Amino acid sequence: MIQLYNVSKKYDNGVKALNDVTLHIHKGEFVFLVGPSGAGKSTLTKLICCEELPSRGQIVVNGRSLARLRKREIPYLRRKIGLVFQDFRLITNKTVFENVAFALEITGASGKAIRRSVPAVLQMVGLDKKAGMFPGQLSGGEQQRTCVARAIVNNPLVLLADEPTGNLDPETSWELMNLFLNINRQGTTIVMATHAWDIVDEMKKRVVALSGGVITRDEEGGAYSNES
Repeated sequence: MIQLYNVSKKYDNGVKALNDVTLHIHKGEFVFLVGPSGAGKSTLTKLICCEELPSRGQIVVNGRSLARLRKREIPYLRRKIGLVFQDFRLITNKTVFENVAFALEITGASGKAIRRSVPAVLQMVGLDKKAGMFPGQLSGGEQQRTCVARAIVNNPLVLLADEPTGNLDPETSWELMNLFLNINRQGTTIVMATHAWDIVDEMKKRVVALSGGVITRDEEGGAYSNES
């Protein structure tokens, strides 16, 4: 599903975010990326969705080498990758329904397809009663579930989440994680960068630890740290 071969990323300011990283993530896996701030977790997720380009190495997503993609092909790749961020990134003057529908509109989906798909995904994330509300009228957890709905409405192969529980209280964080588990059970590959050690320790999924831009640990059924 996702393969990185000897991938390095060095920014123009000289910061080396990743150094010779090789990583294979299989279809249907749930993988936590852990490590201190600046370890390279966010850079790795940005490389997978072509938001950043590697300085060296090869990245393959769903059988396609990202280095060989033409610029006009990148939006089609991104339709297969759902993105969930810590800071929500919702359009404030659009309703919940309209925020989720927007992800379909930019792909050229028909009005009929939008009217069919959006209510179904809002029901899945428990927001079918909030469709007409605006982001400012929602709790943090409801805003993040709107983001998840937007991320999965195109039926992505991969869901990338960068600190999705960072702005949520513990109870809401677990509600969100149960939603991610349900999505994963339906076959979507999930890669989540997180500092939430309690969630990682409890869920016992694959853990890939980074430090200084290199992978220091790759463990099935792992914990946030070696000491946990």
